Amino acid sequence: MSDAEQTRQKILDVSADEIHKNGFNATSLSVILEKCEISKGALYYHFTNKIELGYAVFEEIYVPMFLGMWEPALSVKDPIEGLCDFFNTVSNEMICDEAVCGCPLNNLCQEMANVDEGFRQRILNMQEQLNDLISSSLQKISNQLRNNIDYSQVSYFIVASFNGSMNLSRSSRNKELFQKVIAELCHYIKALKK
Repeated sequence: MSDAEQTRQKILDVSADEIHKNGFNATSLSVILEKCEISKGALYYHFTNKIELGYAVFEEIYVPMFLGMWEPALSVKDPIEGLCDFFNTVSNEMICDEAVCGCPLNNLCQEMANVDEGFRQRILNMQEQLNDLISSSLQKISNQLRNNIDYSQVSYFIVASFNGSMNLSRSSRNKELFQKVIAELCHYIKALKK
């Protein structure tokens, strides 16, 4: 990796962390410059403005991280068990910082979807990718599931419940609420089986 590529990656990594902690609008380019130990010119060489930097963080850091979290759970022989194992692992391993800060992707989506059309389109694309991933995994075991399931609708419900439980945990600063919603979500998912 060239020096320019390393600098760009460092900017993305630091920016992703700052956006997670502070939100997009409150993230300071000055802090990013200081933490990356670069000049404004170096930052603007890679990103013409803060919005472009935000898009890159979303597409190159958050989306792969988010989809990568879900893929192992959905690639197992039984995605129902895979999802419940995934949710329980997240629930059990969630540290207090995550309970307070929430999911970086979900936070950014909530903050920017109604503010910037570029973010809204990227969020929609990511949601469709995740929905397709869950739907196709469930369809592979359709012979084990109840009849007349709308896989897309079920997939959106699963994601909405998971994200909602993260928001509940973050806003209440209470990990136990997250665990309770996750337990109910797993009950729902397992009830999809015949």
